[in-house]
Amino acid sequence: MLRLATQDDHAALLDLMETFNRGEHIVMRREVTGPALARLLSDAALGLVIVASDFSGYAVLTWGFDLEFGGRDSFLTEVYVRPERRRAGLGRQLIDEVLRVAKDNGAGAVHLGVYADNGPAVALYRGAGFTKIPRDFYTRQL
Repeated sequence: MLRLATQDDHAALLDLMETFNRGEHIVMRREVTGPALARLLSDAALGLVIVASDFSGYAVLTWGFDLEFGGRDSFLTEVYVRPERRRAGLGRQLIDEVLRVAKDNGAGAVHLGVYADNGPAVALYRGAGFTKIPRDFYTRQL
């Protein structure tokens, strides 16, 4: 049911990502996200995308490096499940697969960001063993 996405999945994934970002109140620019997704799908050194074979959900995992975690770490940058498939275990399957793939590829940790008021997502992540660290995560766009 879950598989690694390929370039052939680009258009369908981009549509799902647009839906995800709209739900998160994030402005997505297809002219930016499209080429970035194409690059990610073509270079496993950057990360990977796991997709449900019926395109009912996906997860994006990217690689980082942090001495605190012994070198390679990873970021679960997006998890999305279509509303009609939620609460049926697909989100947890996607996260479990992300964790497995990250560990198999030598990552010492998987990080993620979530809005504190997104109760269902917070519950999903806590149920999968994620914990809130006592630091804030900041971003500066370049």
